[in-house]
Amino acid sequence: MANLVALEMPIGVSLVDFIKTCADNHEAFTVLDPNLSPQRRSELLDTLRPTDLIDATGHRQKLEGDPVVDGDGAVVLTSGSAGRPKAAILTWDALQASATLTTQALARDGEQCWLAAIPPMHIGGLAVLLRSVLADASLLFDASIESAPALGATHVAVVRTQLHRYDTSHYQCVLLGGGPPPPSVPDNVTTTWGMTETGSGVLYDRQPLKGVELAVVNGELLIKSPTLFRAYRDRPRPEVSTPDSDGWFPTGDGATLIDGQLQVHGRLANVINSGGEKVWPEDLEELFRAIEGITDLAVVGRDDVEWGQRVTVVAVSDREASELLNRCRALARERFGPWAQPKAIELVSAIPRTSNGKIARGLL
Repeated sequence: MANLVALEMPIGVSLVDFIKTCADNHEAFTVLDPNLSPQRRSELLDTLRPTDLIDATGHRQKLEGDPVVDGDGAVVLTSGSAGRPKAAILTWDALQASATLTTQALARDGEQCWLAAIPPMHIGGLAVLLRSVLADASLLFDASIESAPALGATHVAVVRTQLHRYDTSHYQCVLLGGGPPPPSVPDNVTTTWGMTETGSGVLYDRQPLKGVELAVVNGELLIKSPTLFRAYRDRPRPEVSTPDSDGWFPTGDGATLIDGQLQVHGRLANVINSGGEKVWPEDLEELFRAIEGITDLAVVGRDDVEWGQRVTVVAVSDREASELLNRCRALARERFGPWAQPKAIELVSAIPRTSNGKIARGLL
């Protein structure tokens, strides 16, 4: 068995050095945000159950946690967009495979220097650091997204909000993840799909990385990959079989696969069943973002006696609700059909989101 060391420190050189030390000592690690509230910190420690904790000063203390299996490398929290986050265990072999495959796939001219612009508590930000720890990339800290290229940064990983807000045209490669991409992106942007359980992105521009296998069974995306997690902290990894082989991981995402091109629709658990028709909230959210006067939104299904669920828009806006609802209905009818039209709109002051920007649907 091996120790699980919680690294409670900000992103920076010290954090990377301690990750390297864990690798050298054959210990697993998890990254804990030093700015958590006491209650949230206690909740996450209960989920992660580390055996040791190292703080920003380098002080190490023993905790009453549980060790992990030899060979385990990192325990990473899922986004928790649908509720309590799960703690996924990734082996050092899986982390190495992810770092190697992604570094190779994102190679451009010369050496890679990544700006660390995403918090490392989740897999997207952690993967950037591991491309330095386990591959041959270098890292840049303490620079803004727009100033970093002048300081030598060639690569950056961002979420959609950052891509919208900042000029990223001077990077060789911008890796865009964390949710559905916009309809079009600049030439230097690579879109990615992945999840904590797949060890970061395994699809780039809708194509699988080397060694990654895809299948779609009953509308659900299945994955085989050398980057897959070993288990959750409190349960085994779920697996399903296809007629051809065993050991597939059911991602919980709905998808279609046509001529090798994968289209991911969103979480199956989020599908709205209204009058027998299935409505993907992510598709409507993408459509409604273009409506003038809506600053943020989510689409949800509310229980309905007649329809089973009614499509409902939850929006942040200073416009009249009836005006926005009519516009949403017209767009949905034109793009998808009458069955996709929202039946209600709710105006709120803010859309709850997770720490990495995803809609916290469990709070809506």
